[in-house]
Amino acid sequence: MPRKSAANPEEDDMKEAEPIQDNKIDEIENLNRLLAAVLDYLSDDEVEVIDIEYLLENTEGLRDWWNQYRERNRKKIEEEITQALGDLSIEELENLREKIKGNEKE
Repeated sequence: MPRKSAANPEEDDMKEAEPIQDNKIDEIENLNRLLAAVLDYLSDDEVEVIDIEYLLENTEGLRDWWNQYRERNRKKIEEEITQALGDLSIEELENLREKIKGNEKE
């Protein structure tokens, strides 16, 4: 009975890498599309006031991308806030705590 040849691990790695590479290409193409839509809007001479909400509403996928971006950067924001708290006086910290408690009641 003929023996099966051993699978080439490099071929397996390449097969797994192809979907990842395709996803990266799709993501780049989507980001290019979003950037182009935003730049088209910004370069429109008829637009007198930049309306971010209009951009988010009328550019397909932009709001989802923006929300995902903000969530990915949440940790960085938390670290910046934590570092900034160390520089505040006790009075400033107490005022901040009162504001937070006031927002929790609403």
